[in-house]
Amino acid sequence: MNLRDAVAVLTGAGSGIGRATALALAGRGCHLAIADINGEALAATAALVEGSGVRVSQHPLDVADRAAVAALPEAVLAAHGKVSLVINNAGVALGGRFEQVSEADFDWLMRINFDSVVCMTRAFLPHLRTQPEARLVNLSSLFGLISPPGQAAYSASKFAVRGFSNALRHELAGSSVGVTVVHPGGVATAIASSAKVPLGADAQMIERHRRAAQKMLRLPPEKAAAIIVRGIENNRARVLVGNDALIVSWIERLLPVGYWKLFARHDIG
Repeated sequence: MNLRDAVAVLTGAGSGIGRATALALAGRGCHLAIADINGEALAATAALVEGSGVRVSQHPLDVADRAAVAALPEAVLAAHGKVSLVINNAGVALGGRFEQVSEADFDWLMRINFDSVVCMTRAFLPHLRTQPEARLVNLSSLFGLISPPGQAAYSASKFAVRGFSNALRHELAGSSVGVTVVHPGGVATAIASSAKVPLGADAQMIERHRRAAQKMLRLPPEKAAAIIVRGIENNRARVLVGNDALIVSWIERLLPVGYWKLFARHDIG
């Protein structure tokens, strides 16, 4: 996919992988409609992109708000005239085992991590279809490949993104719209430290898991963004970000049921 003079809509652009991806796209000459729930972080990303020679529009957005998502295409088209690329990057984390997670917290996570991907797709797909070359890019996770204990809600949401993306790719085969699903491994973002903790969860256990997760988050967001953008340019159906994602994907293929016994034996996760 040629990104020069394309227009990308990017959620979760205020920090982490989203901000790094915005900068990588701008470096390719891709115009940006960036969205985030945090307006100040969004403005900071826009400031970093300034001077790159591309148009940037800012769209404060709660991706869990269906009405706001449905209204977004009109604002993007008013600013840019077209949409070539939609990257569903916004996401949250929630620690705790299934029985510790309330129904409200489970639904909160699913609305942001999965429902928003569906709503963004529904809102933008008609506009992507008008372009000679367009792409949907949905961020799943390492935990959309494997399902660790203590990640029932998060893993459910990321497997849902994976399944939705794969089915949609098959449905759009032969059209001008491609679909890419991205599985980042341990990228150095704030997702672990900012994860929501359910009421009544064992605080020591949660903190232990948080520290362990933080140690795994080593890949700089800039490197992750470079891998993602190359995957978009090469029309990749699936992008594995980081050696950990690559290794885990192979282990899961070899041991689709028993992989966790192997990980537990080596004190992984």
